[in-house]
Formats: sequence, structure tokens, C-alpha cells
Amino acid sequence: MVVLIVLIGVGAGVVNNWMKLKHESSGSVEDAAELESLRAEVAALKRRVATLERLAIDKDTHLRDEISRLA
Repeated sequence: MVVLIVLIGVGAGVVNNWMKLKHESSGSVEDAAELESLRAEVAALKRRVATLERLAIDKDTHLRDEISRLA
């Protein structure tokens, strides 16, 4: 459930930013830098969602072992 909410939020943000970029596309260097920044942010958010998905569907024992290994 939490993962679904996160995915919807990330997807809405990506679509919103894509629409803004498409509407305001002027081809300037600043736009290219902002686009690259947004791509990096989306990649980071995808990694976080993948981690949340893994935590949400993981067995308690495996999660406990992984947390113990990190500590």
C-alpha cells in the first residue's frame, strides 16, 4: 500500500516535470542542466522505491538479518 502511494507520487512528479519541460522547451543550456538534474532525481527516487518495495515484501527474518549485518 505504501509502495503504491510512493509510486503514484513519483509518477505524478515525473509527469508534471515532463509536461513543464515540454511546454517550456527552449533548448537552452540551463534547461539541459535542469533536465539532467531531474533525471538524476528520478533515478534516486526509483532506487528508494525499489528499496521500499523490497522492505515491504521481504520476510521478517531476512530483514532482521540484513539490519543486523548493517549494524
